[in-house]
Amino acid sequence: MNAKDNRERLTPLENCHDTKSSSVSDRCWASWFHRETVVRNLEIFQNFIVVSLCIGIFCVMLIRLGEMFLSLVETINFQAITSDILFILILVEIFRLLIIYLQEQRISIGAAVEVSLVSALREVILQGVLDIPINQLLGVCVFLIVLGGLLALRVWMFQRFDVIKQSRSEESSDYQNSKLRRFTVVDQYPF
Repeated sequence: MNAKDNRERLTPLENCHDTKSSSVSDRCWASWFHRETVVRNLEIFQNFIVVSLCIGIFCVMLIRLGEMFLSLVETINFQAITSDILFILILVEIFRLLIIYLQEQRISIGAAVEVSLVSALREVILQGVLDIPINQLLGVCVFLIVLGGLLALRVWMFQRFDVIKQSRSEESSDYQNSKLRRFTVVDQYPF
């Protein structure tokens, strides 16, 4: 074996430390800028940020839960307690949204719409329906109708995808049916 064969058998990191050949060094640095390497490293960094957000949201949920129970010792303010409960539910939904993102590397539209619905309702409860100006109340109503429409559209799309899936499975042969794997709800639908 000659020295050239030994250099080709080295790992990319070992090739970087090989000072005999500048072309090998250039190839090593070029490998760091391949699209797959850059995307993989950015996804790892992004997952680290999402995990940090999950830990932070979990800590905030615990703090708010403790504050809510301590506020029950004093005079009971139903509006504040309801607001705290809805805020904790919003945090739970955001936490669930981040968990789905970590598992599937996508944002769940259903969970995002649910968070928006609960957030809008929380703001209405905080201010009181009678205290909200009519323009803002109409805006909130339109917003809630749009979010409800998104949820209805999502259900309709689930049903439509089920019909398409059933028609394709009926047309496929027995061999292809044996090769199909079972899908979870998250795997079946891209949204």
